Amino acid sequence: MAQWDRLTQLPDAYKQQLDELYNRDALPMDVRHYLSAWIEKQEWQRAAGDHDFAMALFQVLLENLDIQHSRFVQEEAFLLQHNIRRRKQDFQIYLDDPCSLANTILWFLEKEKDILKSADLAEQVQLLHVAEEAMETSNQLDIERKIAGLRNAVECMERTMSCLEEQQDEFDFKYQTYKMEAVVDEAAQRKQMNVFQQLINSLDECRKSTLLELNKLLDRTDVLIGILVKKELVEWQRRQQKACIGAPDNVCLDQLEKWFTFVALCLFRVREFLDKLEELVGKVSYENDPVKSQKPKMQKRADTLLKHLLRSSFVVETQPSMPQGKGPLVLRTNVQFAVKTRLLVKFPELNHSMKVNVCMDREAPQLKGYRRFNVFGTKSKALNMAESQSGGMVADFRHLTLKEQKCGGGGKGINDISLSVTEELHIIYFDTLFEMKGLSIELQASSIPVVIISNSSQQQSACASVLWFNLLSVDTKDVMFFANSPSATWPQFGEMLSWQFLSATKRGLNEAQLEMIAQRLFGKQKTYDTCKVTWSKFSKENTPDTFWVWFDGILVMVKTYLEDLWRDGLIMGFVSKSKEKHLLKKKQRGTFLLRFSESVIGGITFSWVEIDMNGEPEVKTVQPFNKVDLSQIPFQEIIRNFQILEAENIPESPLLYLYPNTPKDEAFGKYYSAQKGSDNLYLQYIKTRLMFVSKEKPPEARSPMSSGMEQCEALELIHGLGGEAAEPSGGSPSMLSLREAGDPEPMLSDSLAASDDQAPTFQSPFYFVDPTIFPDDPVLHDFNLTGFNCLSPQSCGSIFQ
Repeated sequence: MAQWDRLTQLPDAYKQQLDELYNRDALPMDVRHYLSAWIEKQEWQRAAGDHDFAMALFQVLLENLDIQHSRFVQEEAFLLQHNIRRRKQDFQIYLDDPCSLANTILWFLEKEKDILKSADLAEQVQLLHVAEEAMETSNQLDIERKIAGLRNAVECMERTMSCLEEQQDEFDFKYQTYKMEAVVDEAAQRKQMNVFQQLINSLDECRKSTLLELNKLLDRTDVLIGILVKKELVEWQRRQQKACIGAPDNVCLDQLEKWFTFVALCLFRVREFLDKLEELVGKVSYENDPVKSQKPKMQKRADTLLKHLLRSSFVVETQPSMPQGKGPLVLRTNVQFAVKTRLLVKFPELNHSMKVNVCMDREAPQLKGYRRFNVFGTKSKALNMAESQSGGMVADFRHLTLKEQKCGGGGKGINDISLSVTEELHIIYFDTLFEMKGLSIELQASSIPVVIISNSSQQQSACASVLWFNLLSVDTKDVMFFANSPSATWPQFGEMLSWQFLSATKRGLNEAQLEMIAQRLFGKQKTYDTCKVTWSKFSKENTPDTFWVWFDGILVMVKTYLEDLWRDGLIMGFVSKSKEKHLLKKKQRGTFLLRFSESVIGGITFSWVEIDMNGEPEVKTVQPFNKVDLSQIPFQEIIRNFQILEAENIPESPLLYLYPNTPKDEAFGKYYSAQKGSDNLYLQYIKTRLMFVSKEKPPEARSPMSSGMEQCEALELIHGLGGEAAEPSGGSPSMLSLREAGDPEPMLSDSLAASDDQAPTFQSPFYFVDPTIFPDDPVLHDFNLTGFNCLSPQSCGSIFQ
């Protein structure tokens, strides 16, 4: 296809670039258009450097303009004749310098190629989009085409109505004139009546045609409303549900608002057309007038479509959420929450005139013990265009609270089904009245079901309920969902887990990480696609340490303390101990990886590969660090300073390469603290740098607690000065215990350690082994990190304050 033909078939955005390119006199667009085939065949590159060749092309160009002028003369296109004659005169400036003309045309051709390249690149990018995005774009284009068709139909109807009114005025004028003249001659009367009959017949045909076109207009509107309400709005509501549980879905309402508003305006215009028809019938009517018989049904249909559209246009744009909550749809009694409603038909004349009122549990289920709540705060607000960034009609409630109604032992019901507090689902309703141009409609919107708690200890369980409901339910009115909750397929469930990390840290879970989680849930399988997760398996089994408690503990830890490391892909995280051993044993000495603990809630550990006396690789692991530890020492500083005592008690770091082979300092260097010694914020009371030193426990010194772990070795974490292990003097030393269960304070003095019921039992001042850590894998070596500080207990206790 010729270059110019391709350019004229590009989308409007690129045609606009073409128009801007030719918005100059150097090469007029009409010359480029009419001589396009000839221009593209010439050697302009050669002509730019060859005067004689350029002059020859210049003369041929003028001849072609003469030929084109002759065609316009034959076609009697006077304006085009004038334009082409003027173009020929303008080109005379190149008579002395035809090479300049060649350069000019060459420049324009190159710029055209740039526009084509941009269009081709955009098309290629579009083809690379996922099928869902391509389908969404296709749907939007289809709606835009229907919108354009409806707009054109309305404009045609306006012209039709104008013609109908003119035709009726002509008849009315002639008829009124005839009556005033009082013609006596019967022949003249008959002749005149025949004329009036023809006018009436023509008027009748015009009215029938107008009514037919109006019906077609309503048909177009009906189809478009069906697409907007039953498809686009439903899909937006589903996207909003998924966005509430972390999915990266687009929930912007601006496009829907544009479509809804346009269709509503068209329907109001149809009502005006029908009113105009009634007005015309009031002036001129006749027997079997089609307007009288068809107009009432069309009026009813138009009003029904408009009411359906308006009722669907009132939505909850931002679901209820507490400012300090972990996410939307979990509310706590007596704690303020916010919610925003929006009307998708934007009429500026309604700004501040529509009041939105809030109420609670209008259709509460009849369950024994089901709680009822009252809404307090500013429960009525006006829809206004000032509180929306896009200028939409919104009512933004920011200071609402809930209080439980006092009704004895809970709500009285006729159903014996019992739901826990965090399985109770409640709906918040919003009401308003739409009044415009004689139309009055009550509108109602409702929130996605919320979970209401009274104590922060219920927050985690409530979040699990919100996740499960919005993952599996498409019925946002189903408050009895947990009476018979469905199961989730693994692909659904795994995607939802990835959303949690994606929304919290901007990095989701990869296939390997999801496979480890699937293996934890279902055991080793060839494929997990057919596996299903029940509500009980997700949030109830193994209470209190359910799957969700374990997963959420990791999520909170990563979000709070490890977000940057996780986002940079430095934490492998979800990897089983067997997979960890398989990966590390293939690597060089000092290769390590970071993974989340399978037994400690919110714990992270690291393992590395050593080479034993026989030259065989050996994997060693430390006890997990929990949130108490990480709140006081950044994890990258632990990795930076971790050392073990090798031969002759020389401390050495076993962590050299982050898996697969990245040098440790290259991977973590940008996160290291710049301060050292007394300048370090974490060590402000210690005169030298904190060094993590671990010491292997000799086999003969193992405690009875480690009798079941013959191949495991215990390491201790010693806070020393100058890198040397400090020995205790006298009584028990101060110890830092990084344990499986979180201590209330990781740096313990003698008295604190003795009074902690959760503290492990030490067989010596330096060593202890917890047999519950990784008991199922005797090959991995567990290291118990205890701490000793040679400073006084008072100094030690103040380090992390």
